[in-house]
Amino acid sequence: MASIKKWTVEEPYLKLDGGLLEAPFYEKDLHQLRFVDIVKQKLHVVDLNKGPSSHKAYDLEAAVGVTADIEDSQDDIIVGAKHGYAVLNRKTAKLVYVKKLWDDRDERGKEERMRLNDGAVDSGGRFWAGAMNDPLVTEPTNEGVLFRLDPDLKLHRVVENVTIPNGIGWNVNNDTMFFTDSPTKKIYKFHYDALTGEVTDRRVFFDLDEEGVVPDGFAIDVEDHLWTAVFGGWKVLRISPAGNVVGEISLPTRCVSCPSFAGEELFIATAAEEAPEQYPESKKLAGSLFRVNVGVQGLPVNKFRTSMGVELPKTAGS
Repeated sequence: MASIKKWTVEEPYLKLDGGLLEAPFYEKDLHQLRFVDIVKQKLHVVDLNKGPSSHKAYDLEAAVGVTADIEDSQDDIIVGAKHGYAVLNRKTAKLVYVKKLWDDRDERGKEERMRLNDGAVDSGGRFWAGAMNDPLVTEPTNEGVLFRLDPDLKLHRVVENVTIPNGIGWNVNNDTMFFTDSPTKKIYKFHYDALTGEVTDRRVFFDLDEEGVVPDGFAIDVEDHLWTAVFGGWKVLRISPAGNVVGEISLPTRCVSCPSFAGEELFIATAAEEAPEQYPESKKLAGSLFRVNVGVQGLPVNKFRTSMGVELPKTAGS
């Protein structure tokens, strides 16, 4: 059996009292990192040239689960928010919805009890994002949906009957899509057609056979390995293309939510400790942002783009 490479992180890069930090996103052109707090409805930004002292936090008018850059846009980004996809202004933090998720085919109340969670943009400029029950409204059930917003702004329901949709990403060859449904403890893989965005042949890539923990968000490196957060497990695992654990990052807090690359550094978001009396040590640094150099770079992220003649709505300040 191959040995497992191990890293230990003892101190946070940015100590915060976050509720649910998610979606760290490296803005390469600006060399800054942004991430969200879904529960406290904040957008956080830090200039990596200046370090933690440059940290800024912006109040949001809705819960945001994931963000992505827009091609040829300096002022606005696109986000997965409470009711659907929205354009968010970097300077004012004001948002305008592009496409809401639910329509006449859905039962009443779905708009309030659901929200978008994790997501990513594929090589065709399509924005994939998963909707789940909002834990602030109701307990999670399997009425979640993995959506895809295309450059023509048409919305597609790609995978239904999911509970907590998390990590989404593509391999180096761009012919396989990975997708996590956390309560199943499984990361799935699909055959992916980069030309059309269609996915087929769903099967299990990795099954986290541990009690009391689930896979959460993930990042993919240039060697085709997945780095998945293990919520409840104090760690991030590195998983080989064959589905074997080959690396492990140990963290000083339990509820690890999502990693993201900035060069060879992996930034890791965490959430508030869900059982502080049972895990007082975890509570001390819960809801903070961590950083570790893992010696390999992540795959570049894609930008959302619109078809010719299709325009996104403008936000206040753009």
